[in-house]
Amino acid sequence: MQLSLVIPVYNEEESLPELESWIRKVAEKEGLSYEIIFVDDGSSDKSWNVIEGLKINNPNIKGIKFRRNYGKSAALQKGFTLARGEVVITMDADLQDSPDEIPELYRMIKTDGFDIVSGWKKKRYDPISKRWPSKLFNRTTSYISKIKLHDFNCGLKAYNRNVVKSIEIYGEMHRYIPVIAKWAGFSRITEKVVQHSPRKYGSSKFGGGRIIKGFLDLITITFVSKFGKRPMHFFGVIGTLLFFVGFVIAAYLSYAKFFWLEHKMTERPLFYLGLLSMVMGTQVFVAGFIAEMVSRNAHGRNDYQIEKELGH
Repeated sequence: MQLSLVIPVYNEEESLPELESWIRKVAEKEGLSYEIIFVDDGSSDKSWNVIEGLKINNPNIKGIKFRRNYGKSAALQKGFTLARGEVVITMDADLQDSPDEIPELYRMIKTDGFDIVSGWKKKRYDPISKRWPSKLFNRTTSYISKIKLHDFNCGLKAYNRNVVKSIEIYGEMHRYIPVIAKWAGFSRITEKVVQHSPRKYGSSKFGGGRIIKGFLDLITITFVSKFGKRPMHFFGVIGTLLFFVGFVIAAYLSYAKFFWLEHKMTERPLFYLGLLSMVMGTQVFVAGFIAEMVSRNAHGRNDYQIEKELGH
């Protein structure tokens, strides 16, 4: 199969028939063999009934319904697991992403050889309360990850099949798939300006809390990617430096007391700073040691991404 479309759905009953018809028209015009995987993320409306009805007239449709709302990352991960296409394209179900972008996204993966093509909604129709936090988020993520993308959170993306089968996403990490993929060894990442349309049905699911969760997830994947298999390199260095600072302070105060005959050392703020540094340094070092033991005994500690193999 050439193409898999993974579409998370949450209370989008009105847009689904139009979206399915649009995708089918584009795929048939281009002569692409395809499947549409709708993942109903615990919708409270009739989205699932609509998906069941669409399946009757289109055998290329697959559907999954979660018992409750788990979030977009869970929906995408489940869709990635089921996808059989050589190219996997994700898009939102609200008709703000245009299926007319599918042929070019497919070509950029298959012909140009990119691992990921991320959509860039250069002209957006979202409210300003959503656009400005998104700009801050994208600039921060680009700076930390060293991936030059303008719109990490765009739902319209295309992937080589090997990418989605090699990564795992959860929590709010769907917006960091390019970052996760890069650290998994897929470095051919680019972007394409895509059409963005005003929302036609329903209401936005965007909330301010997602920005905070997003930055916390960025810290998490940054740490796990760099130090997941060697936590002592992070905690050990910090713990050693803290302890060393505290030890130097303690040595200085001891020298001053015995050779300069200074008194009331315990009343000086420097004394408590040194004591605190030594205690915190010890705690951080021990935390790193424990994390290292857990990491070395964890399942999958020797799992690595292998691109090619000979002689087996």
